[in-house]
Amino acid sequence: MAIPLVSAVLRTRTALAAGVVATVLAAAPVAAAQPRPDASGSCGTHEAVHRSVRRLVAQDRIAGASVLVTEPSARPGCARWSVTDGVADLGTGRPMNTTDRLRVGSVTKTFTATVVLQLAAEHRLSLDAPVERYLPGLIRGHGYDGRRITVRGLLQHTSGLPDYLDAPEWENPEALRFRHFEPRELVTRALRLPPPERTWHYATTNYLVAGLIVRKVTGHSPETEVIRRVVAPLGLRDTSWPGDDPRIQGPHSDSYFTGADGRRVDGTDWNMTFGGVGGALVSTQADLTRFATALLDGRLLPPAQLAEMRRSLPADPDRLWPGARYGLGLISTPLSCGGSWWGHGGTVPGGHRALVAAGPGGRTVALALNQVPDTLRAEQDFLDVVDKALCDHSPTTERTPA
Repeated sequence: MAIPLVSAVLRTRTALAAGVVATVLAAAPVAAAQPRPDASGSCGTHEAVHRSVRRLVAQDRIAGASVLVTEPSARPGCARWSVTDGVADLGTGRPMNTTDRLRVGSVTKTFTATVVLQLAAEHRLSLDAPVERYLPGLIRGHGYDGRRITVRGLLQHTSGLPDYLDAPEWENPEALRFRHFEPRELVTRALRLPPPERTWHYATTNYLVAGLIVRKVTGHSPETEVIRRVVAPLGLRDTSWPGDDPRIQGPHSDSYFTGADGRRVDGTDWNMTFGGVGGALVSTQADLTRFATALLDGRLLPPAQLAEMRRSLPADPDRLWPGARYGLGLISTPLSCGGSWWGHGGTVPGGHRALVAAGPGGRTVALALNQVPDTLRAEQDFLDVVDKALCDHSPTTERTPA
């Protein structure tokens, strides 16, 4: 599932457990790659982060976890550090690392939102224009009307559109694992669902519609525009659209989900056309870090559009997490040490879980799991790693009063 939602993760795990047909791997204790703190301590030991990552593997039984932290203001030699635990491949026992590619799920939405905002800055579309202006007749019927939904509403999940991933057929996503989907097909299916009960409702449907608008105003596929406008200029060499290829090209971690009998199922190969510009990208932690840093530093958007992106609303905690706010393709979450982080998370049904976040001091965290947390406790532990990494007080930087 290309969504970072706690409740949806739990629903997906339950559905997968009811219909597993793939080859099953035994859930034997993971041969963890024990984290090794800097022996000299010159860059800090980051003990709280080590413990937090270790908890995901040892207690939550995630196959592998890795966190990459980048600090622009760090002293020489300490600007980048990482913590890993568990394995990237249960079959070989290869240790988890921060360089493998993975499916980043809904982090893709931030890439897509960036392109839409670039087009707004170029006056090729308006955030407050109705969807009907660009896609006449697409959203009509069943109580939905594209004349009353704006582009802004799509990016901010206030459109009132339901999520096609809530349709009955997605209760068993394993059965759809190798099927090709077209965006219009998925949008049409969403419009047959009842409307959301709340004003803010996270739905990948919104981003598929946004992608169709990008195609309309540019004459190119939204995937092409993301590559041309974001991926290529930033030199994100490990970031790509998989298309219909169910495999991940290049070095990557395998991914796993929990089967009906409690064993891990290999979910690495998956046709991600169902996620499209809302969740199909493949990337690495380093590429996500470079993207998030460039975006929030103002290198991808003019100040006015970046300010629009960060203008946020309270999110439904049942579809994200407590305290989360949502802008235009960006999530904001309070930190235990003060301030908030900005970024996005993502999940795919095969098992990869990703998140990239930047804190108020410029520190950036990119977190990767190769197994989706299937309990609320595990999901909270996942978010705790982000908080611990951004609030880490190891002596890596010259600190000044806030």
